[in-house]
Amino acid sequence: MSTPRYDESAVKVLKGLDPVRHRPGMYTRTDNPLHICQEVIDNAADEALGGFAKSIAVTLYRDQSMKVVDNGRGIPVGIHPEEGVPTVQVVFTQLHAGGKFDKKDGGAYAFSGGLHGVGVSVTNALSTLLQVEVKRDGEHSRIVFADGEVREPLSSVGSVAKKDTGTIVTVRPDPKYFDSPTIPQGELEHLLKSKAVLLPGLVVTLDVETANGEFIHKEWNYPDGLTGYLAEQIAGYTPITPILTGEKYIDGIDETFSKGEGCAWALSWTEDGLVNRESYVNLIPTPAGGTHESGLRDGVFQAVKTFIEFHSLLPKGVKLLPEDLFGRCSFVLSAKVLDPQFQGQTKDKLTSRDGLKLVSTMVKAPFELWLNEHVELGKKLAELAIRAAQSRQKNATKVEKKKSSGVAVLPGKLTDCASDEGERCELFLVEGDSAGGSAKLGRDKDFQAILPLRGKVLNTWEVDKDQIFANNEVHDIAVALGVDPHGPNDTPDLSGLRYGKLIIMSDADVDGSHIQVLLLTLFYRHFPGLIAQGHVFVAQPPLYRVDVAGSGKAKPPRKFYALDEGELTAILDKLRAEKIREGAWSISRFKGLGEMNAEQLFETTMNPDTRRVLRVGIPADVSGNTRELMNMLMGKGEASSRRAWLEARGNEVEADL
Repeated sequence: MSTPRYDESAVKVLKGLDPVRHRPGMYTRTDNPLHICQEVIDNAADEALGGFAKSIAVTLYRDQSMKVVDNGRGIPVGIHPEEGVPTVQVVFTQLHAGGKFDKKDGGAYAFSGGLHGVGVSVTNALSTLLQVEVKRDGEHSRIVFADGEVREPLSSVGSVAKKDTGTIVTVRPDPKYFDSPTIPQGELEHLLKSKAVLLPGLVVTLDVETANGEFIHKEWNYPDGLTGYLAEQIAGYTPITPILTGEKYIDGIDETFSKGEGCAWALSWTEDGLVNRESYVNLIPTPAGGTHESGLRDGVFQAVKTFIEFHSLLPKGVKLLPEDLFGRCSFVLSAKVLDPQFQGQTKDKLTSRDGLKLVSTMVKAPFELWLNEHVELGKKLAELAIRAAQSRQKNATKVEKKKSSGVAVLPGKLTDCASDEGERCELFLVEGDSAGGSAKLGRDKDFQAILPLRGKVLNTWEVDKDQIFANNEVHDIAVALGVDPHGPNDTPDLSGLRYGKLIIMSDADVDGSHIQVLLLTLFYRHFPGLIAQGHVFVAQPPLYRVDVAGSGKAKPPRKFYALDEGELTAILDKLRAEKIREGAWSISRFKGLGEMNAEQLFETTMNPDTRRVLRVGIPADVSGNTRELMNMLMGKGEASSRRAWLEARGNEVEADL
C-alpha cells in the first residue's frame, strides 16, 4: 500500500465561490433549494424593512426556478472603488461582500437579517443560472451568471423613469447540490406571508406555475400586522385573554442598546387548541427560538410575578416558573437587533446574549401597565399560572415518593439542586475542582447540580459493565444520575433519572477534549439510552473575551465573548467598522474554566438563555460503522489502526468531532 503524499502540492486553496460548492452544507440547508432562494427574498425584505420597498412579488416556475421582484432602491451597479468591477457583480460573486456591515447611522442598512455578505453569493454558487436586473437612476441594467461565474457582463437594456427603481433576481438552483430539487410550496408561502405580517402595509404576492402552464396567484397584506396574523392563527379557540399587542424601541441615547433596537409582540392565552409560537429577528424567521424568545418569556413572567406579589395571590409553598405561565400562550414576536448573532448561516436561532435583556426590558414595563389597567384579566393569568405550578409540584412529589425506597447514597462531592423535577434539572460534569468551585457559586441552585471530576475518567470501552464501578469517578456519575448501566440492545429503565440534561463542561484545550471523549465513550458504551433520548450535551465555553473601553455616558464599557478564532475576528471587524481605535480594546484568552469567575462562567456557559451547548446524538447506524470507528479509536489493541487512520484521515478529525 502506497503512503499518501503530503508535500507543498497537497495544500489546496479554494478561491472565490469554490468553498461553497465544495461544502454547501456549511453555508445553507441542502435538503431543498428553498433557503438559497430565501436569501434573495430576505434581501428584498430588508429593503422593505428600511422603508424603501412597498411590494415584493415572487414567481415559482415549473422547473423550480424563481423570480423575486422588489421596488426598493436597486443594487448599485457602478464600478466598485476597490474591486474595479460593477458592484452588483461583487455582491453576487464574492463571499463576505455586501452593504450590511455598516450598522451605524448613515449605513445602507441599519437593521437587516444579512450579516456576513454570504447569502446571495451562496445562491449564485449553487445555481445553474442567476440573472439580476436593476432599475436605478433611470437605467435598466442586467447581468447574468452561470455556476457562479459571469456569463453576460453588466449591460444596459433600456431606460426607465427616475422613480422606477428596484431589483429583479431570477434564480435556477442546481439540483445536484440538494437532496430534493423541489421547493416546498407550503414553506415558501409561510415565509412570504410572514414578511407581510411583520411589515404592515407591505404587499407580498406569489404566482405558482401549474403543470398546464397556468399561474395560481396569492397575495398577502396585513394592515393590522401581528394582531391580525395571531387572530388568524388562533381562530376558533376559546380565549382566556384577548390578544395583547405592543411595541417598544430605543429612542435616543441608551447606555446598553442602540437607537431603533426593540421589538413588537402579540400574545394570547387560550384554553384549548394548538399553541402557536413564532419569532423573527429583522424579518428572519427563527424557528429554533433563541435569546429574544427567552427575553419575551422573562419580561412577561416578571411582570405577572410582580402583579401576583402586589395582590398577594400566591398560595404558601407554591413556586412559579415561566413555563407555568406560558403553557397555554401563543405569540408572535418580531425583534429588531442592530448586530444579531445567529447559530449558523441558516439563522434558525438567535444567540446574541444581549437579545434577552433587550426584549425583556422592552416588554416588561408595557405589560405591567396593561396588567394594572386590566386587573380582572391579570388575575385570570395569575390563576392559570398558579394552577399549573401546583399541578407540576404535585406530579413531582408523586414521582419522588415512588422511587424513594431504594435511593442510593449520593456522592459527597455532588452539589445537588433544590428542585425534584427531574426533567427540568441539569447536572454539570465539570473538569477540575477550581472550575467546580466557580460553577457552584455561579449556578442557579434551583435546578443546576455540579459534580466536579478529579483527573481523567477511566477509558471504559473494554471494561465490563459490572466492573466500571471500581472507578470512583464513574461510580459517582452513575449514582448521581440514578440510572444503571445498559447495552445498546437493552431497554433501559430511565424512570430513576434525576436530571433531564447531563452537560459535560471541560476546558477548551486538548486535555478538555480528552475528558470529553472519555465521558462520551462511557455514555455510548454503557449508557446509550441517555444519548438516544437526548439527555447528553457538551458545553461550549468561550476561548476569548474582548473588553472595550467606554467613552462617557453615550458609550459605556462593553465586553464580548468569542467561541473561537473565527468569532474573535468577527468581533474585531465589527469594532473596526464602528470606527473604534485599535488600542481601545483588550483581548483575554481563557486557559481554562477555572480562570472564569462565577458570574462569567454562568453568563457564558451555564445560563440556559445565553449559553451554547451541543446535543450528543447517535446516527442511524445499521451497518455498525460507528461502533467499529469507536473500537478503533478507543480499543487498547488498536494502536496500529489508529495510526493508519490518522495518517489517511487525520485532517477530518475536527469535523467529525
